[in-house]
Amino acid sequence: AAELEYESVLCVKPDVNVYRIPPRTSNRGYRASDWKLDHPDWTGRLRVTSKGKTAYIKLEDKVSGELFAQAPIDQYPGIAVETVTDSSRYFVIRIQDGTGRSAFIGIGFTDRGDAFDFNVSLQDHFKWVKQETEISKESQEADTRPKLDLGFKEGQTIKLNIGNMTTKKGGAAKPRVSGSGGLSLLPPPPGGKIAVPPIPPPSSTAIANHVTPPPVLKSSNTNTADILLDLDAPASASKAPASATTDLWGDFSTAS
Repeated sequence: AAELEYESVLCVKPDVNVYRIPPRTSNRGYRASDWKLDHPDWTGRLRVTSKGKTAYIKLEDKVSGELFAQAPIDQYPGIAVETVTDSSRYFVIRIQDGTGRSAFIGIGFTDRGDAFDFNVSLQDHFKWVKQETEISKESQEADTRPKLDLGFKEGQTIKLNIGNMTTKKGGAAKPRVSGSGGLSLLPPPPGGKIAVPPIPPPSSTAIANHVTPPPVLKSSNTNTADILLDLDAPASASKAPASATTDLWGDFSTAS
């Protein structure tokens, strides 16, 4: 698996200074002011790479790209990379060769922004390593847990109740009974039609008072004259005596 991992570049800075530092005499940390900052022991290019979960600080020649020293880093912050107590532009790194020997040297950047980028590239890489470790741990714990079987066993069934209505196989659903205080409507008649009550025929009193005019018959002229006599008879009777009524009938007979 290690052979299949590829190396990626995290940060490249063209100018870095390397210093030989005196051994640390106390646990309070390194101080850049104890170094000969005006006379660096080596100057070149810094490149931060990663392969798998391990990061590498590589010091290379600016022109040829030849490797001068390399510092593998397994965790950050840690003993492989330390900051100094009196500046943010200088660090102490632990370099190693192929034989297993190691030494501590000081590195420094002229620009403060370069030092910030170098620090952030290491922080981002090991933040990713931490997340990958947690995800791998959770997946392993999930594999060891007993799996929950939610499938139906042979012959197992379930029953569903939709609202308050239950149905039986081969039968119709029961009607819902209204609660107390509710209104229940009677079902419509089997024919589906409601009979309209008949309209009563007009009465003779309404005809006499001119409320509803009688139908006009088209049989003959004599019948038309009789109908007109019936319509005008009440008004004439109220104004003339009985003899005048008799003469009125005679006038209509002469006219016909």
